[in-house]
Amino acid sequence: MSRRSEFFRERIPVRDETLRELTNEPVPNHMKRWWFALGGTPAYLFLVMIGTGILLASYYQPGPTTAYQSVRFITEEVAFGWYIRSLHKWSATFMVAGIILHQLRVFFTGAYRRPRELNWMIGMGLLLSTLIGGFTGYSLVYEQLSFWGATVASNVADAIPFLGGFLKKTLLAGDSYNPHTLSRLFVIHAALMPACMVALLFLHIAMVRLHGVSELHFPDDTGAKRYFPFVPDHLFSEIIMGLVLMIVLSTLALVLPASMGPMADPLTTPEVIKPEWYFYVAFRWLKLFPATVAVLSMGCIVFLFLFWPFVDGWIRRRRPGSELSVGIGIVAVLCILGLTVWEALVAH
Repeated sequence: MSRRSEFFRERIPVRDETLRELTNEPVPNHMKRWWFALGGTPAYLFLVMIGTGILLASYYQPGPTTAYQSVRFITEEVAFGWYIRSLHKWSATFMVAGIILHQLRVFFTGAYRRPRELNWMIGMGLLLSTLIGGFTGYSLVYEQLSFWGATVASNVADAIPFLGGFLKKTLLAGDSYNPHTLSRLFVIHAALMPACMVALLFLHIAMVRLHGVSELHFPDDTGAKRYFPFVPDHLFSEIIMGLVLMIVLSTLALVLPASMGPMADPLTTPEVIKPEWYFYVAFRWLKLFPATVAVLSMGCIVFLFLFWPFVDGWIRRRRPGSELSVGIGIVAVLCILGLTVWEALVAH
């Protein structure tokens, strides 16, 4: 045993003390409350999506004449294909929800403030990358709704001043939906977005390690009870959350499996076009205003939230101790929920 240990120590010169120091950082006591520890949930779901995505990609064939049939083959003929596809779909849905909830927790607890402004921006980049990944994945099925959803999205991109035409051509691989569009969407979904998300996750975790987890103090957090070890306490908590998530995902895959809608028909516009639920707010906003106004206003809102730590810092320098951001956040959440529910309830 000592000879084997010496073999590895010589080739991997990391001392036990250094390894313990790197992996066993004290974690603030408030992280025992699961709603404050949502950051690991999207990371776990991302791993599930990568695993199931690789399995799906081995059968998927991008192209207007092959995409729909390959998805049907996965769903109906491949052993457990329906289960893998359903896991992939529900993992994407939960990942979007998990990142949104994590960002809300960070926002309302002020954990984005100095010196963690850049990590907030990285988190927003992860959210936007996840939304783009969800949109492109939904479009790959080549169903009637996914085809027309991609068409609407490209027209929305075209309404952006100066960059609109370029973004539309980048998305569709041309001026309109064509035989190369699905290949382009597949590359964005299966290669570009995962690469961006891996890079952003690495940066996000590195920034957390450098700055440490922002501390929230409660009356019962006193003395030695303010912290607990990462290994094994927090690690076991994350493993338990992962197992619970797997049970929930599997249950949803069994009860509400991913289905197949009618194949895309470029000559027939469906009466009702509905995107995924996380785009309801944007879809409703587009219906309330002219295209250019809606796109520019949404861009300004995204830009504002991306740089909100600096806006909040400017407010607090002029009004020390101000929590105006909390009031603004509550109004923003209520508006988002209202627009989402409105779009969900309205047929058109």
